[in-house]
Amino acid sequence: MNQQLYEKTDHLLSRETGTIYKDPGGRISIALLYPNTYSVGMSSLGFQGIYGLLNSMPDVVAERAFLPSPEDIDVHIKSGTGIFSMESKRPLADFDIVAFSVSFENDYPNVLKMLELSRIPLRSSDRMPAHPLIIMGGVCAFYNPEPMAEFIDISFIGEAEEMLPEFIDVFRGHRQRDDLYSACLHISGLYIPRLYSVAYDAVTGQISGRTSLPAAPARIKKRTVASISVKGIRPVIITPEASFSGMYLAEAMRGCPWSCRFCVAGHIYKPVRKKDLAEMKAEISEALKKTKRVGLIGPSLSDYQHAEEVLAIEGVDFSITSLRASSKSGRIVSLMKGHKSVSIAPEAGTARLRGVISKKISEEDILEAAGLILAEGVETLRLYFMVGLPTETREDINGIVSLVKKIRDRNRRGFINITASTFVPKPFTPFQWHPMERMGEVKERLKILKKGLSNVKGVKVNYDIVKQAYFQGVLSIGDRRSSALIEKTAHTGISGFAAADRSFSIFRRKDIAEVLPWDFIDAGVAKERLWEEYQEALRS
Repeated sequence: MNQQLYEKTDHLLSRETGTIYKDPGGRISIALLYPNTYSVGMSSLGFQGIYGLLNSMPDVVAERAFLPSPEDIDVHIKSGTGIFSMESKRPLADFDIVAFSVSFENDYPNVLKMLELSRIPLRSSDRMPAHPLIIMGGVCAFYNPEPMAEFIDISFIGEAEEMLPEFIDVFRGHRQRDDLYSACLHISGLYIPRLYSVAYDAVTGQISGRTSLPAAPARIKKRTVASISVKGIRPVIITPEASFSGMYLAEAMRGCPWSCRFCVAGHIYKPVRKKDLAEMKAEISEALKKTKRVGLIGPSLSDYQHAEEVLAIEGVDFSITSLRASSKSGRIVSLMKGHKSVSIAPEAGTARLRGVISKKISEEDILEAAGLILAEGVETLRLYFMVGLPTETREDINGIVSLVKKIRDRNRRGFINITASTFVPKPFTPFQWHPMERMGEVKERLKILKKGLSNVKGVKVNYDIVKQAYFQGVLSIGDRRSSALIEKTAHTGISGFAAADRSFSIFRRKDIAEVLPWDFIDAGVAKERLWEEYQEALRS
């Protein structure tokens, strides 16, 4: 037991408001884990909401743990101290259930790091009945849990607000694993990887077949909550140590009405659900008892019909996620005077490429929204673009340069920060069949972008490590064979990954006849319709 690690945890706890402490005696104990740092995990509304939901059950105690910082990992190893929960400081191996909330594929290796530091066998097949049950939820479990299939006992396919209470009901009466798995088969949305096997063609390497045990369903239907006003999730803890320091996160809407062809959220979160105005006002009233800072969460807040009424509430310091380029965005920003930054996401620099990705905004929409935002005195306008999109050419990159220069020429106030991310194909989108552009070409296009805007006053270009995008791509569309790569990267870091390791999966265009790793999930999105959209995009 290391005193330094305990003191760091106590410091974080001392900064929190709303922490839940419960006597574990006689209760189902769940270690809720976020496979990234404390500041990132505590800024996840989903993670916070599940913490509150579990602890609302009288016979359940849920405690949190996060990926230690690199220096703290060294302390854990040298001192022999396993990862422990924050609230009671119990080792993770002592809990009944270890539940991971996973929002990003690049965090998969961190899941294994946390298990390894906790002395829990990584692979499900190596664990004994005395080990905790390992479950996974979060958006990554929605659309393709197969890369983690060797490590996870149960995956939650869909929104967990309804599934979790049903699962806990079953767990109460079925602690023996085989009995538990059998009972869980009656809960829609629960996926038990060990009950399925996958075969691969020896020549092509493609999936040749997928079989299940007799009682296991061949298809898993994604669970969706009917109303976020009735069953929405709420944050419980406010802390200045989160990325969104001291902020209460309020979900205004779930899902996006625009369904851009690259965006997984716009497809798997259907149907779009919006919170009632009365419920939103009541939630903000409760939030004000803890903090004046409220962040409105939603993928397209310009489309939330109550946005202007909510932002007009007195005494609240609102923050918002990115806005859609429209005149309404300008009106919304006018209600947020004094805020330092606002984001919009044109994604592409030319009308042609915006048509390919079905980003239904014109250049004039972008110029008007950007002008309104800068005219309101916002310090920084953040613009999000993607590089390597299907059918993209270097002319489209020059289009980004031209577009940003036009924005700058129309208004010299404030700063413009460009974030360029690399396109990654995602399951359940029309681009799930499309290959990634080669890494060398993406880097060249990023150089063109950076050079083209290098002398424009007040404009800064940022982009993530390109290698990270290719690692994400491999895991996003990967199958069970990705487990070896995840294990390797858990020990070597991203430096141990080469895109060529899995060029079969990310640099090859696929056909509708091919069995995709996630085809067993019924996400409410017709594969044939997605294929039609893909073909239409290629013809654009």
